Amino acid sequence: MGRRSDHTRDELRALLIAHGSALMAEQGLAKFSGREAAKRAGYSVGTIYNVFGSLDQLIAAINSHTFSLWADHLRARLEGAPDDRIKALVEGYFDFALAHPNLWSAIYDHRLGEELSEHDQDERAVLTAIVENEVRAALPDPDMPGADRFARSLIATVHGHCSYVVSGTFALLDEPDPVGNALARVRECIAAQRG
Repeated sequence: MGRRSDHTRDELRALLIAHGSALMAEQGLAKFSGREAAKRAGYSVGTIYNVFGSLDQLIAAINSHTFSLWADHLRARLEGAPDDRIKALVEGYFDFALAHPNLWSAIYDHRLGEELSEHDQDERAVLTAIVENEVRAALPDPDMPGADRFARSLIATVHGHCSYVVSGTFALLDEPDPVGNALARVRECIAAQRG
């Protein structure tokens, strides 16, 4: 086992998030073990409580890290698709979720019994800002009142379709093109704003 003097507090935080994220990706939230995450990092489970205050806060930090990975993924998709950025966003949403189903699901399955830290809130806001900026750019008036709420509603639409894919529900419904359907709904909503 490592000793607290082996790493600074910030290093311990990063180490526990990295090992916890790898464990979450392998096992998902239902089987996630703080003890195992700490063990993989070379520390005891008590280190989680010393650094994060609770297991819930470690899981929240892992989920915030997933948001950062997701934001990086969307940025890369957008760089490669200058002509149809809305399509890149929708496909990027699905691609990330399908490539990282346990990490993606943990974001939505974890119920934090306390407030998110300011750092976690900021880390998560980056992804939403990327989507909001792209949706605004696709609108006839990027400064239209309520554009941020409109973008979040589109996120919910895509999320619902994606959730059905990750859970296998669309397969049960014999839906052959959930990504195409999600993209069509988003395009319809944006077109409706053009009048």
